[in-house]
Amino acid sequence: APIKPINGRSLTVNDSIHCPAMTSEVTDMSELLIDQRNLAFELYEVLDAEALTQRPRFADHNRETFDAAIGTARTIAEKLFAPHNRKNDENEPKYVNGAAELIPEVKPAVDAFLEAGFLNATRTFEQGGMQMPNLLSQACFAHFQSANAGTSSYAMLTMGAANLIESFGTEEQKERYLQPMIEGRFFGTMALTEPHAGSSLSDIRTKAEPAGDGSYRLKGNKIFISAGDHPLSENIVHMVLAKLPDAPPGVKGISLFIVPKFLVNDDGSLGERNDVTLAGLFHKMGWRGTTSTALNFGDKDNCVGYLVGKPHQGLSYMFQMMNEARIGVGMGAVMLGYAGYLYSLNYARERPQGRLPDGKNPSAPQVSIIEHADVKRMLLAQKAYVEGAFDLGLYASRLFDDTETLETEEQRKTALELLDLLTPIVKAWPSDYCLKANELAIQILGGHGYTREYPVEQFYRDNRLNPIHEGTNGIQSLDLLARKVTMNGGAALKQLSSLIQDCCKRAGEYSELNDLREPLEKLHAHIGKVTLALLGDMGQGKVNEALANSALYLKAFGHMVIGWRWLEQAIKAQQGLAGGNDADAAFYQGKLQAARYFLRWEVPSCHHDLEVLESRDLTCFDMQDSWF
Repeated sequence: APIKPINGRSLTVNDSIHCPAMTSEVTDMSELLIDQRNLAFELYEVLDAEALTQRPRFADHNRETFDAAIGTARTIAEKLFAPHNRKNDENEPKYVNGAAELIPEVKPAVDAFLEAGFLNATRTFEQGGMQMPNLLSQACFAHFQSANAGTSSYAMLTMGAANLIESFGTEEQKERYLQPMIEGRFFGTMALTEPHAGSSLSDIRTKAEPAGDGSYRLKGNKIFISAGDHPLSENIVHMVLAKLPDAPPGVKGISLFIVPKFLVNDDGSLGERNDVTLAGLFHKMGWRGTTSTALNFGDKDNCVGYLVGKPHQGLSYMFQMMNEARIGVGMGAVMLGYAGYLYSLNYARERPQGRLPDGKNPSAPQVSIIEHADVKRMLLAQKAYVEGAFDLGLYASRLFDDTETLETEEQRKTALELLDLLTPIVKAWPSDYCLKANELAIQILGGHGYTREYPVEQFYRDNRLNPIHEGTNGIQSLDLLARKVTMNGGAALKQLSSLIQDCCKRAGEYSELNDLREPLEKLHAHIGKVTLALLGDMGQGKVNEALANSALYLKAFGHMVIGWRWLEQAIKAQQGLAGGNDADAAFYQGKLQAARYFLRWEVPSCHHDLEVLESRDLTCFDMQDSWF
């Protein structure tokens, strides 16, 4: 029988995957979004989400309320986000009469997300929110990212823009712009990149001239502005970086402005259209469901903007939204990798093909491809990448809760330092390695994986954006080595080192984990040695040389962090096995095997990268333009 494709779209609740001689069907869409047992493991065994309910801010919550929110998110993601994921891809937004036009399924999905309260899940009850921990909000949002990366982006950007105004806006700005965003009537964006500058924000040219009435007139061009135009909300609030006439050069001369698509009257009603023009849409390889726009500000010399905070401090303010977006990008990468892993896992279980190498009888029944050793390798690598990165993303979310709700200011400051250090890893590592997971998912499906009739090729294309946006991974490597490891005298690095050492010590209590613990200890020690040497070079003025191979440092550092998170999972899995619950035995064994794969197969490979750093190899740095 021929393989039956899935009609050129992602699975819905009632879809099945059909292969020759298949005997079972996939009817539970939720298990193709997130493995619910793994999610419970992370929340309640590894990260102890229930302990957060002992803090005053979350005292009204318990596991039942957490699970109810997750269940609601899962249902909306299954029924309204996942069904149009492929249609989003095949019918990308159109530029029609100066506006962006989306497929009709996007708005009902976004409206359901808003009505369920997920836009304001972490806000207080007084603000109309759920007063939920960031950890649980991220766990809920992960379902939407897995189901439909394009549609979920509109909400993610709005949450970040609203938080930015809440942190740095005036009371009037909060009333006029933040409140409608909380209500879901206004959406938000971040407008940073310009055609000539790319990631080099110090070179932006967008200008802001005082208008004499407290407002400003902006003029300039921005590109690659995600969600820069759409019909999903009454208004769009652009958070725009620009320079005042007296701005000093470089990043110290950047200011932040609120620039609404429609002006807002004193009574909150919408006024006339602001001088912000949609110049066009970019046609992307993937992630097509989110508009990627070119915006012109001030074509008619009447683009009204409002200064946020103090002049020339805009980039420092914008880093709040950028860091939130970087964590969001990292989790988005995780969930695309996760979706591909779960799909290819199910396919491998149901797809019969060939026989094991020792099977000499050609008339014997074929085995499912999951029985082949190399397919197991590819599945195990995917599991190690996506479940390791998933743990890190949720761990970062819990750290964010710590920055706001730990008892003392010193404790909150310590948590923030660690979160700052880990942010480049949370963004970059999943966007590299969960993309590799998507590549392996395609390989497992073979020829079918390379066709548009199956969703894994779209997952790969969607995920390919993540190493690029919100700061390319090369920029993340510079940020990590040049800034994050040295900040506050290396306080965050020392904190991370202590956490890793403590984890290894606890793992040492289990003889079964010795072969997992030792590779992490060796990598941790090696990275410490290399870090001191590179910082020493920078202290002697050899900055360019020390940072020339920062990408290798990022890879090794990221593997150390993921290795630590896998060892933490392995400890909990070992404890779970000791508990004697036979129903969970296979789950815990799977965790231990994935931890073993990552710590024994992946972690040791980093020593070569560190040796390149130790030798101060300048092969790439010394390459000349004319030699190419």
